[in-house]
Amino acid sequence: LPLPKHIDEQKITEAIDYRKDVDGFHPVNAGRLAIGLPCFLSATPNGILELLKFYNIDTKGKKCVVLGRSNIVGKPMANLMMQKQTPGDATVTVCHSHTKNIADECRQADIIIAALGQPHFLKADMVKEGAVVIDVGINRLESGKLCGDVDFEAVKDKASMITPVPGGVGPMTIAMLMRNTLTAAKIQNNL
Repeated sequence: LPLPKHIDEQKITEAIDYRKDVDGFHPVNAGRLAIGLPCFLSATPNGILELLKFYNIDTKGKKCVVLGRSNIVGKPMANLMMQKQTPGDATVTVCHSHTKNIADECRQADIIIAALGQPHFLKADMVKEGAVVIDVGINRLESGKLCGDVDFEAVKDKASMITPVPGGVGPMTIAMLMRNTLTAAKIQNNL
């Protein structure tokens, strides 16, 4: 994904055997995720979990704001951060294009996960001192330069930790997709 506009993404997603759905997009995997059952996790949210684990970022009881409500990142990320697990056990707010006072929501967050698809959306005045900021956005500016949803240069000195674009979440997404592929092969071959 994304597919060309003339192709029904939902129809294609549902045509894939959920046991081979290494992207974690099939409704069976999404449903199992929502209720905390084993499933293929969407690669990007899973990569973010791995970053949180690796850097020992405490999420328990923290306020987490997820900017974006896509089926690929926003919704599964919010579900994962709410789960009774580590990382997880966070209080999660999902913000989107119709959220009132979005800057106020962000300023209260200990962890912000930006996945809106809007270049440099998250500004320094929207981030509280010491927050963890994870930028999922991949945007191409008119100059051809890649940037994220976070105004990195403005936010980096305010955040306790921040992921860059490119080179932050992207490589983790690829790694988790490869891990899901290996898991699917093992399941299929009863290993």
